[in-house]
Amino acid sequence: MSLLVAAGDIITTAGALVTVHGAVPDPGAGTMPPGFEAFTTIMGWAKWLGLGVAVVGLIILGVTMTVSARRGEGGEIGGWLGRLLVGVIIISAAFTIVGFLMGA
Repeated sequence: MSLLVAAGDIITTAGALVTVHGAVPDPGAGTMPPGFEAFTTIMGWAKWLGLGVAVVGLIILGVTMTVSARRGEGGEIGGWLGRLLVGVIIISAAFTIVGFLMGA
């Protein structure tokens, strides 16, 4: 029983410390510095270029899988599909996260 009481005391103390040190100041939304629109434009171009390359990669992978399937080797290239789709997810997520952090 004393072990449970000690654990409760530790949790209560930790909660009190978090309350005291948990007050983080809010810096506000802020504004973009002058000339930052160029960075936003470059990010947009990079996003569409990356996604365009990914679409072309999917098309090439589909053609390769079709040709390999006719030879009886279709399953060997399936790993590339996973890698390519992970790349598309990373490209999409990266630009979404940067856009969110910029406040766009």
